[in-house]
Amino acid sequence: MYLGWGSSMKMLRALLFAVLCLGTVEAQTYKAVFDCSSDDADYIKSRMWLVGKTMDMIEAKGDKADFVITLHGGCVPMVSNEYKEIVEDEDIKSIGKAQDYLRDLATKRKVRVIACAMSLASNAIEIKEVLPFVKIVPNSFIDTIGYQNRGYAMMPFTKQAQND
Repeated sequence: MYLGWGSSMKMLRALLFAVLCLGTVEAQTYKAVFDCSSDDADYIKSRMWLVGKTMDMIEAKGDKADFVITLHGGCVPMVSNEYKEIVEDEDIKSIGKAQDYLRDLATKRKVRVIACAMSLASNAIEIKEVLPFVKIVPNSFIDTIGYQNRGYAMMPFTKQAQND
């Protein structure tokens, strides 16, 4: 049955419109704030690696990652240029690697890194020792709460080192 030229064009336009709509599906953005208070050097190193791996997996799907890392408590020595003077000798290698992962996340992957000024002070870390890509805030809890209020998933890193 011949529908005529006009009907065929309408069907073709409808088909073209459907294909275009399917092709313009927007990428999803995954928003998360990773909150690190841990003082376990190996755990911190593994979590910094995992943040990068998670970004890789999200981006491999064609989606986007919008990540923030907030640091306080025992996690802040990682942001010091002088971390070798602050952490235990057995933790130097792990904190150094964690700092490498953190530097790559911040400078190459555009992850925002926030450190708590109160935690820096309690760990005897001077502002001038903090890595240049780290934003220092008076209280990182306030920033973490703010990100949660803006729809960021809260991902806590809280494991504490085992003391023998």
